[in-house]
Amino acid sequence: MRYSTRTFLLLFVPFALVLTGSFSLIQYLVQGAVRDSLRTSLRQTQASIAMVRSKGELHNTRFLRILSENATLKAGMELLRAEPHGSAARLTLEDQLREMCETLELDLLVATDPEGHPHAGVFQHAGKTVPADLKSLGTVKSGLLRLGDRIFQVAATPVNLGEEHIGLLAVGEAFDFSEFTTPAVLVHNGRLLRSSVPGVPHADIEQALRSCPGQSECELHLAGEVFLSAPVQSLFLDGGYELRSLQSMDQAGTATQAILRRVFLTAGVGALVAALALSLMSSRSIVRPLALVVARLRTAAATGVLPEFPNVPLSRIATVHEIRELMLSFNRAAHAHRDAREKLLHAYVEFVGSLANALDARDAYTAGHSRRVSEYACALAEAVGMAEQERGQLRVGALLHDIGKIGIADGVLQKPGRLTPEEFSIIQQHPRIGRKILEGVNGFQAYLPVVELHHENWDGSGYPYGLRGAAVPLDARIVHVADAYDAMTSDRPYRRGMSHEQAVELIAGGAGTQFDPDLAKAFVALPTLAAIRSQPGQSSDSLHNLAVAVEPKEPVALREPSPQGSA
Repeated sequence: MRYSTRTFLLLFVPFALVLTGSFSLIQYLVQGAVRDSLRTSLRQTQASIAMVRSKGELHNTRFLRILSENATLKAGMELLRAEPHGSAARLTLEDQLREMCETLELDLLVATDPEGHPHAGVFQHAGKTVPADLKSLGTVKSGLLRLGDRIFQVAATPVNLGEEHIGLLAVGEAFDFSEFTTPAVLVHNGRLLRSSVPGVPHADIEQALRSCPGQSECELHLAGEVFLSAPVQSLFLDGGYELRSLQSMDQAGTATQAILRRVFLTAGVGALVAALALSLMSSRSIVRPLALVVARLRTAAATGVLPEFPNVPLSRIATVHEIRELMLSFNRAAHAHRDAREKLLHAYVEFVGSLANALDARDAYTAGHSRRVSEYACALAEAVGMAEQERGQLRVGALLHDIGKIGIADGVLQKPGRLTPEEFSIIQQHPRIGRKILEGVNGFQAYLPVVELHHENWDGSGYPYGLRGAAVPLDARIVHVADAYDAMTSDRPYRRGMSHEQAVELIAGGAGTQFDPDLAKAFVALPTLAAIRSQPGQSSDSLHNLAVAVEPKEPVALREPSPQGSA
């Protein structure tokens, strides 16, 4: 059996067995305990509600049978029906209801017309029988009835005079949560009316109930506890009322906590002992050599170079055959990486040099232009404090800044006279052409800003996008100054090059309009311009600098500027 398979089985199987057994046991115990606890609680809730309903129905049925046949009541209701707006008739009926309510110790007594609209009503308040506000009663029918801040469980029966139905008599009993053995809430049209959940504000309960779909069970998070809420189906409710029982799942699971702690303690100690034993067994053969591999990979990530393992017998470092093979493969990869790096660097140097030479070879009057612009740009970058690594990137970008002119026809590029507007518009396409040439080459993305944007002016009058000020990258602004200087001091078929003094005077005059004012000021003060211009060709030192500059780097994404330009 292979070592990888042995290691996998040795490490995985014991833990898999322990964890699987523990989770199965925990799941079984938790589900059983919570299920039994909640079932008991719901049974208690239903029993309490059934008791309340049975008591109310029995009480109300007894009194309704007596009261609905009361001749005095019928006479009062008949009198009020004959005089619906008579206050004397209403007061007479109200006195009759008050007498019956006090005699029979009722909580609420209301007389209505056949449609349930109240004629008169009284209820018990602070030990006294007082008239009910008929406007707040609304339509009276069997179920729950809200009167002010009180809620009554109402039963209604018809009152008949002979064969004629003359109205309804409704008897109500105060709806009291104290008779419930488990917490419950009463809701009316989404608004909480009553709650027996201790220590939880009504606003929090009302907010939590909004996530509960009607007539279904759901979980509520209240005061740091999880409650199981279920609608009560055994009580007749109507008119937007909903009664829900609540049971704390945390309290219901209290009995299981001790079991869970014992299970986790046992499983945890067993897992720790197994992990310690397995770690001691595998550390010498696996951890130490793999740590060396990881350390060298981190070094490679920081330096870009894969380091080799020391030139000692690998059996002294790793005792496992597979790990020794891994380390040998790592060393071979390091050799291959170093060779490939050197070849890639050489290819980059040749490629950049070939591009610059191909451009300069098209026009004898511009021979050496790319090299000089690169040297001017690096001198200016050093003068303004640019870091050495950034100057290396700038050097390559400056060498390639006019690479797009390869795509310009010779008839336009080498025209001996001045260009027409149409010809100049063709020349203005070379930054975009240069970008298209280089953007598909891996490792050249960092130079695209210089190639594409080195003709943008400080005041936004340049091309191809009309960018303004600091919206143009610093590399492109530096090359813009160096390119202008070399163009002015170089001979052309239609004119001789300017003197150094004339060129720097024009650059100083263009500060703030064509050129970055700070860069223009620093360029004019450079003492090495004449020495750079007198160099006949690219020296070996320049080739070395180019090799350092074009060493492969992480590609840098360039955001495509807006055609309208932006600051």
